[in-house]
Amino acid sequence: MFQFANTDNLIWFTVLPLIIGLWIYSQYRKNKSLRLYANLKAHPMLGNQFSPPKQWIRTFLIFGSLILLIITLMRPQGNPVVKTVKKRGRDLVFVVDVSRSMLAEDLKPNRLGKAKQLVSDVVDILEGDRVGLLIFSGASAIKSPLTLDYNYFKNVLDRISPDDISRGGTHIGDAIRTVSERLFYDNDNKYRDVILITDGEDHESFPIEAAEAAAKRGIRIHTVGLGDPDGTAIPIRQSGTYSLLKYQNQTVKTRLDETTLKKIAEITRGVFIPVRTHRVDLADLYHNHIAVAEKREAESRESKVWSELFQFFLGIAILMLIAEALMGERRISI
Repeated sequence: MFQFANTDNLIWFTVLPLIIGLWIYSQYRKNKSLRLYANLKAHPMLGNQFSPPKQWIRTFLIFGSLILLIITLMRPQGNPVVKTVKKRGRDLVFVVDVSRSMLAEDLKPNRLGKAKQLVSDVVDILEGDRVGLLIFSGASAIKSPLTLDYNYFKNVLDRISPDDISRGGTHIGDAIRTVSERLFYDNDNKYRDVILITDGEDHESFPIEAAEAAAKRGIRIHTVGLGDPDGTAIPIRQSGTYSLLKYQNQTVKTRLDETTLKKIAEITRGVFIPVRTHRVDLADLYHNHIAVAEKREAESRESKVWSELFQFFLGIAILMLIAEALMGERRISI
């Protein structure tokens, strides 16, 4: 069996007619110049100095090497071998706060934008883990079930916004319960992690009690706190206008509640990362606490592994170019 791994480079074959046309034109100009500047009586003598067969052979070597180089770029493959490919990983659910307080701009572009960036960076370094996405404010919504399709996951992640949930608030406890009951419902699954990204302001949904229930089921929750602990105003941008969120004519300030997030992480044997308004990379969290944990077999399937054959075509192309360079056009004098 035979295939090309990169058929996009097939487009280079469309350039060959142009190259051939330029070569024909160059030969025409060459002969025209010879007729223009050489004495007509000298034409036979000049022509006899060159070997037409050698000229045709050199032309064949040049264009033949070009064709082989294009084939090389298309990565020819053959001799497929069927192998069983196994992937091992954990189940990882990102729980992202999309409440109005996440629009505060003490992080750039804002807290929610920073949360998306952090999640995307972690997904880029995953090692076979299934990922899910849940968003919450005053209610919770599953945006992506557990999946190995990272491109699909990131497309969903890019589109989340506070408008996805109409009910206001920051109900962390309800979000944790939703993850436990609807995404991590299999109690026999012990390979479960949650990364909770929020500013932590929740005084209504009993987040500590929800974390205790999750801990009993073996779910680890790693918490990431975004925002200024001293508080910052919440901007409202509509139709090109800018204002600040107010309640009873008082500007509303949103503060990072580190105490709640730290307690949730401690209860569930997770890690608390106080980002606040600083730069941070969650790669260390993944590598040091998730990737090293026990993993389950996430996927086992048969896959064809192809052998690369481009070296053969590249080698012949190089030999043809060397031969063309060493071959002259003159007749061999006897």
